[in-house]
Amino acid sequence: MAQINVNNLTFSYEESFDNIFDNVSFSIDTNWKLGFIGRNGKGKTTFLNLLLGKYQYSGSIITQTVFDYFPYCITQKQMQMPAAEFIDEIKNQCELWRVVRELEQLCGNTEILYRNFCTLSLGERTKILLAVLFSGENDFLLIDEPTNHLDQKSRENVKAYLSLKKGFILVSHDRDLLDSCIDHVLVLNRQTIEIQSGNFSTWWENKQRKDQFAKMENEKHLKEINKLKQAAAQISRWADKNESTKIGFDPVKEPDRCTGTRAYIGAKTKKMQSRVKQIETRIAREIEEKEGLLLDLERISSLKIMPLAHHKETLVHIKDYSVKYKGNKEPVFANIAFDIKKGSRIALHGENGCGKSTLIKMVLQKSGFTNTNMPVTESGISETASGLVVSYVSQDTSMLKGNIQEFCIKQNLDKSLFFSILRQLGMERTQFVKEIGDYSEGQKKKLLLAASLLMPAHLYIWDEPLNYIDVFSRMQIENLISEYKPTMLFVEHDKVFREKIATTIIKL
Repeated sequence: MAQINVNNLTFSYEESFDNIFDNVSFSIDTNWKLGFIGRNGKGKTTFLNLLLGKYQYSGSIITQTVFDYFPYCITQKQMQMPAAEFIDEIKNQCELWRVVRELEQLCGNTEILYRNFCTLSLGERTKILLAVLFSGENDFLLIDEPTNHLDQKSRENVKAYLSLKKGFILVSHDRDLLDSCIDHVLVLNRQTIEIQSGNFSTWWENKQRKDQFAKMENEKHLKEINKLKQAAAQISRWADKNESTKIGFDPVKEPDRCTGTRAYIGAKTKKMQSRVKQIETRIAREIEEKEGLLLDLERISSLKIMPLAHHKETLVHIKDYSVKYKGNKEPVFANIAFDIKKGSRIALHGENGCGKSTLIKMVLQKSGFTNTNMPVTESGISETASGLVVSYVSQDTSMLKGNIQEFCIKQNLDKSLFFSILRQLGMERTQFVKEIGDYSEGQKKKLLLAASLLMPAHLYIWDEPLNYIDVFSRMQIENLISEYKPTMLFVEHDKVFREKIATTIIKL
């Protein structure tokens, strides 16, 4: 057991306008199973890279721990090779038999080790890299979103593996995974950093209570400040009115008054003004006590979506449908049958490589959303309603280039509305002047989701939309779909999201 001590850590990127970390200090135990939680762009991946010594910073990070980091960086040369030939390059002294053992636990298909890495699906690549990570011993693991692109079975295997292991920091937005694997949380709040024992649900319950208490205290202080301001204003008016009577009087109306009364009136006014100053001091004290109460309050704003109404009840009709890639003997999937009716939300579910993304691409092609002719042969029925308008979110963000202004022009989006949605999803205004290439993966995914929400459509097709998206934004999107009930076809491995949102789950 060892400690990682962070003292007065301050860090910002050269091109950034603000600090990622500003004079923060905390300690963590290397025996903990630590979940790392925070909004996209708050610095979770940056902190892991600071532990690895990749960046210069002020302050100190004191530890004797040996780290290993997931995901590994794969070069262009390695992409053209089977993983079995380069695993010792990405992890020192990595033994193939250990990787095979871990891969069997993750998916049971070791054949993917001997295929060129570039030909594998994103999920298959993730499994190989996790197997390499887990093949080591005595390393403190820095695991950055390991379940993105993984199917449910592989997620369960990762969950079971991590639940038995000690000594890691897990960056994840998968609530089910966090609840199963961790015993402490490290949270990057809006303004502060906190460490708690327990899993995600424990922390979230505590946070909701804390936020509710902060809001109640804030309301109490606001009421007290308002009452004090009213009292101060009233006494100030009385003082001004009293002071105005010092000079000049009507002997008929005030026969008992003389010039000596002026001193008495002045003393009375001074006393009133002193009372006003005392109230102002109390107001300042109340405001000071109020400051900081809402610094870490997570405001999960309500989002809006504008689904179109189609004249047909059935938007997509699929019956006895099979797809086979040219040159392959076996179909990707066979004899699929389901309808997408207005208001339904169809979740495609199954292992990596079972054809979920292929099916989505075929529906997109049939609807005229894309003109790309996939190298496949089809059989059976796959039809879409005429005039169907589709809004699509891809699982791939690699095509995002340039800046937000250019993105808005290319997508024909209203810039002010687009910025508003991004702000509601937790993105800071300082991010709007950066190049998209400098965004975190979660921030890039938010661009795609915000663009989809702005587009009025009959059918929303989302392919793994929540990869890299933070927990708070996931809750926002869940609330949005529950309220507006758009017609959807989606793939999502987040178990909590899928079970909350889907009206029908199609298993491939």
